[in-house]
Amino acid sequence: MTVLILFVCSSFMRADGEILTFESAIHLALSRNERALSADQLVVAADARLTKARAFFLPNINVTGTYTRRPFEVVRIIGNSQIIIQSLNALSGVVALNLTIFDAHSIPALRQADLDKSSQQFASADSKRQLAFEVGNAFLTTLSVDQVLEASQHRFDFAKQTLDAAKARYSAGLVSVNDVTRADLEYATAEMGIIQVKGQVETTWLQLGYLLDDPTAIRKKLEIPDFLLKTTEDNPLTVEQLIAEAQTRRLDLNSLRWHAKAQRALILEPTLRWLPSLSLTGQYRYTNEAGLTGKNFNWNAGLTFSWAIFDGLTRNGDYSERKALAYQADLDVQAGERKVELDVRDALVSLTNQRASLKLAMTTYDVAKRNAAETAELYKQGLSTVLQVADANVRLFEAEVGFVQARYGLGIAYLNLEAALGLDPFGKEPKL
Repeated sequence: MTVLILFVCSSFMRADGEILTFESAIHLALSRNERALSADQLVVAADARLTKARAFFLPNINVTGTYTRRPFEVVRIIGNSQIIIQSLNALSGVVALNLTIFDAHSIPALRQADLDKSSQQFASADSKRQLAFEVGNAFLTTLSVDQVLEASQHRFDFAKQTLDAAKARYSAGLVSVNDVTRADLEYATAEMGIIQVKGQVETTWLQLGYLLDDPTAIRKKLEIPDFLLKTTEDNPLTVEQLIAEAQTRRLDLNSLRWHAKAQRALILEPTLRWLPSLSLTGQYRYTNEAGLTGKNFNWNAGLTFSWAIFDGLTRNGDYSERKALAYQADLDVQAGERKVELDVRDALVSLTNQRASLKLAMTTYDVAKRNAAETAELYKQGLSTVLQVADANVRLFEAEVGFVQARYGLGIAYLNLEAALGLDPFGKEPKL
């Protein structure tokens, strides 16, 4: 049956324009859509925050140079030596170094930045995955509406044939003018239907072009994606297996897990503030005003010991806050796991229902097609009325539209299942 379905669907494709495949549409959106580009920049920003957290453990080196012009020079003679106390043109330079040797509370901050970077990588990858599925749904919706337009054209062509037949039979005196009037009404209705569906087609194409950031997409024709052949196949895995795999694979859930780890890492930070810190400072200095020392170059080094004995209970408040935030993050993970289970179960139910709907729509379409052909032939032989022909044409149109909607509804349900399972629109595990 799937081969027949694909053959019928393929006959509805746009006949002109450049071909746009399902895969190329998604790749185009991921390379051009602002949401995908923004997701990449969020990872860059998270990496920058990690770099800043690492910087706390590295020395700070500052170089300062100064030139001073004075109105006069001050010279003193000490013993037999002439000492310049104040030079007319003074030059000085200082190289200063500051290095934190030990500060325990900065360690959790580094750990938190590292974990948050991992969380952002999963979140950004999931953002692009969701965009890919949005493009996939828009792609199938556009295909569906495109083919509804084809069904409207079929109805219009059939109505025109009926109108021509009614006029011929009326000219021959075989029927009354009422047959021509009824056939003309069906012809006008079919013509109006084409105009209405064309508006829907333009809207869906504009939406797809917006997601692709490609205004020329409307001039292309869409290729039926191969994965639609798989939509009628039953999944051999049990629901429990699918849920377990989804909970392990889902990028959004993994992002929540890494974020929870980052929040737990920060719990210890306020407690570590009770420990003292130790830092190293050093300077190397040059000046052309040697003064009484007679030295143009000089240096010094020192250790700074700091211990915050009491901070007004700020540490206690921060500890309680961090602990609450970590517990909230754990709750978000639990809620996410339950949401994944709900998504998988809902997607499986929807897929099962859509498969049943497609079978019914296929049967209904075949029956309506035969009935329309038989009724039209009987009308030519004078064995049926134009009212019966018009009714058969409407039923055929409704059945064809129902078949198109069921076919692509099944494709969208299949995509929704892949999204719930944490896969990409191609059925593969997404990469970070």
